Amino acid sequence: MKTQHYAEIHKAYIKWLNALGFSDASIKGLGQNIKIFFEYLEKNRILSITCLTQKYIQIYFEHLQTRPNRLYKGAGLSAVYLNHNYEAIDKLCEFLHQYGMENAPIPPKARIKMDEEERIRKIQPFTQDEIKQLYDCIELVYTDLEYAIREQLREQLKLVFALFYGCGLRLGEGLNLTIQDIDFDRKTVFVRQGKYYKDRIVPMNAGVCKTVENYVYNYRKTLKLYHTRLFIGSEATIRRGLAELHSVCDNPEIKSKRLYPHILRHSIATHLLQNGMNIENIALFLGHGTLASTQLYTHIVNR
Repeated sequence: MKTQHYAEIHKAYIKWLNALGFSDASIKGLGQNIKIFFEYLEKNRILSITCLTQKYIQIYFEHLQTRPNRLYKGAGLSAVYLNHNYEAIDKLCEFLHQYGMENAPIPPKARIKMDEEERIRKIQPFTQDEIKQLYDCIELVYTDLEYAIREQLREQLKLVFALFYGCGLRLGEGLNLTIQDIDFDRKTVFVRQGKYYKDRIVPMNAGVCKTVENYVYNYRKTLKLYHTRLFIGSEATIRRGLAELHSVCDNPEIKSKRLYPHILRHSIATHLLQNGMNIENIALFLGHGTLASTQLYTHIVNR
């Protein structure tokens, strides 16, 4: 293998994933995990990729399993997060073999088996009334900012609810949207290469369509942006906005639950099932690869 600089290897790894047909969201996640892995290697004086061995990978896995969660104080890293890291390193090992590193480690294929009952127990969707209360509280956030910035950020929070709750999108799917993916005439959102590399078209109801249209024409199009993405800000901006929204809402039931983008998707799926939509249509709406993924909402509703 000619190049040994981690930055160059990372760039080639991303190109390789893209050539294999991975979705933008998957490439972003795998690439970020490998970037963190390379930073760990450099910090521990493993300065050449040719020095990478099975032993160092195992030490890194042990480090991840004991590392505290930076978002939730006192918690460790989730099984889902760990498995995403393990998958990224498996792919890295495959990449190194294909690109001529003779002593590249064999993909370890380590995975943590998740307790399905424990996973379902941890999912705490908001009720329809709680979603409404949270939405109404958007007018209470960002009070310390000047008017123009405050209004833009509030409109972006409304967009978060429109897309991740109203349309049931995954975070990566929403972040990858461009204005061209929104069809206001047909009231649809075109999701490019969601999970399982599948495109899908998601309907917007009248309220969702109005929120998105107001955001696009009254806020986003008034700004000079250097990207074509629908969202003004980054993932971090969205998460901070939801955290502030959660803090200003005084409902103790809402306070007892976590507010993050994917719980909005869980919430709409639960509400659709409670309102009588059949499981097959919910699966299509969410873009699930199998009905088994959608069945978890029956367990949540019956809980």
